[in-house]
Amino acid sequence: MLVKLSLSGIKSRFKDYLVLFSGLVMAAAIFYMFEALATNRSFIKANATFSVAPFVFQFGSVLLAIITLVYILYANSFLLSMRKHDYGLFMMLGAKAGKLGQLIFLETLVIGTLSVIVGLLAGWGLTAVVGHLLIQRLDATAAHFNALYWPAILITVIFFIVLFILMALINQRTLRKTPVLKLLKSTAQPTHVAVKPIRTAVKMIGGFVSLAIGYFVMHQIGVFQLAGIGIALVTIVLGTYLIFSSLFTWLLNRLQRREKFTSRGLNNFILAQLNFRIADYNRMLSMVALLFALALGAITTGMGFQKNIQTYTESAPYDVVLHNPTAETKKAAQKIDTKRSSQYTFKVKKQQVYFVREQFDQAPLYVQKNWRKDQIIPKYQLMSGKEMTMAEAPSWQVSLRDLLLPRDFQKDIKLVDQAEFDQLSGQSHTVKAIVSTDFFANLDAIKKTTQLDQKQNHSPANYAIGSTKYDFYQIMNSVLSGLEFMGFFLGIAFLAMLASCLMFKILSGAASDRVRYRMLDKIGAQQRLLRQAIAKEIGVLFILPGIMGIIHVLFGLQMFTVTKLLPEAYHDLWLPFLIFLVLYGLYYVLTVKLYQKIVLTKEP
Repeated sequence: MLVKLSLSGIKSRFKDYLVLFSGLVMAAAIFYMFEALATNRSFIKANATFSVAPFVFQFGSVLLAIITLVYILYANSFLLSMRKHDYGLFMMLGAKAGKLGQLIFLETLVIGTLSVIVGLLAGWGLTAVVGHLLIQRLDATAAHFNALYWPAILITVIFFIVLFILMALINQRTLRKTPVLKLLKSTAQPTHVAVKPIRTAVKMIGGFVSLAIGYFVMHQIGVFQLAGIGIALVTIVLGTYLIFSSLFTWLLNRLQRREKFTSRGLNNFILAQLNFRIADYNRMLSMVALLFALALGAITTGMGFQKNIQTYTESAPYDVVLHNPTAETKKAAQKIDTKRSSQYTFKVKKQQVYFVREQFDQAPLYVQKNWRKDQIIPKYQLMSGKEMTMAEAPSWQVSLRDLLLPRDFQKDIKLVDQAEFDQLSGQSHTVKAIVSTDFFANLDAIKKTTQLDQKQNHSPANYAIGSTKYDFYQIMNSVLSGLEFMGFFLGIAFLAMLASCLMFKILSGAASDRVRYRMLDKIGAQQRLLRQAIAKEIGVLFILPGIMGIIHVLFGLQMFTVTKLLPEAYHDLWLPFLIFLVLYGLYYVLTVKLYQKIVLTKEP
């Protein structure tokens, strides 16, 4: 019986559930994709170029989990509010609170289970597409990659089912503590809240001050460090809510007093609708604005990181370093358009590595300069053998050690004259350092040459210990490509969540608005004007959090420019903004169409 009641309850509110269901499905799909890419150990082990990206996707999973928790808490309040009146009726008819608690538990779990199942199916397909795109981007091998990864499925199922069980328990507790009369009145219309000038002014000033503090802290994040993130989070959340509960309410009232504006078309009706609802919408619009900022910020920074790969690649002075190159390796190296090359001879005796000092006079070594605060990547200078013997040992020793194979990294470096070098016993080794005219133009030849050198010297394909531009390119390509994909799909997940919350809140009031629009229709209002009125009313509810979210992002990017994580964070900003606003616009159009269908469809 309980199962029948729960299924009938879901069926009767299917359209409302479907809106929120879409956000849950998107969250589950992207969560599974992140976990599948982050936990597939066989695939990661077979691809050194992918070894850093899993940490990025695991971080993305944590961020998504936190936002999903907030979203489910908020969505859960919607789901419960839709059924409160029905539960009140059941209790009036003699149903026990315990039985209703079981009913709520079943309904919540049914919705959760369905969203996870559909999300996993969508995530399977998404992982297959994104995984192969990422493999191509990182030039990795598809060996051991499987879009259907059971450990990731298990993690996703456990996470979401635990969340929904938690929500079901919260719903049970809420129902038991809510009086029957309050449950029956849950569908009552919001009351109009009169604007109190002094109170509104205080809220407005408090909102602007809170936002100013948050924006200032983000600009000075280097000074405030981790504490700054906490301060900015609190002040921006508080400021956003205060602005929505004061400034926009004040603006609506000011517009209502402008007869020239209200006399046009149905503007007066639209303002009355908004003014009537704005107090009930403040909290929801604030949350949507914050999710909007997170979504747009994730897409913007993700694309921004990928654009900086060339900057970070310059962290090393040499494009390729060859160790005792064979004829095959030398032939591959000849295909590199070389700007400068240097070859050095050395011998290894126990824990000592000896180089010939005169060779550095003929071909000076790139040695890293002292680090400055405003630097993003290290700077290098050419240093001769004579200068090296006079300079502090650690600087040039580190640069020389970077040219050696991993097995010699920990050994001491010494410069000796040619005569002394000849007296040393042991085999002579050579190391050749190459600088190309254009790294990215010669990338294919550089890659082939590096791989041949690694194969010849049985060097592990673990570039994290390397020191050439190609090594850094692989490291940064793995990290930044992972950040790009993570940012984009986090943005999509956040967008789905914020849009579903906004759509549901708007559409939940459509049934009561049907009477008002039919009255306008009966007194002669044109269908065209009614449709325009709906588009404008919903447009305001989409635009307000959008504007606030964009402002948050524009100030938030300061954190990345100040910390040098994204030196050109504002460059080509139009592209991620355009992508996001197009997707956001599609949700707006869908909401308008659904709303129009509900309130303007005439009964037979």
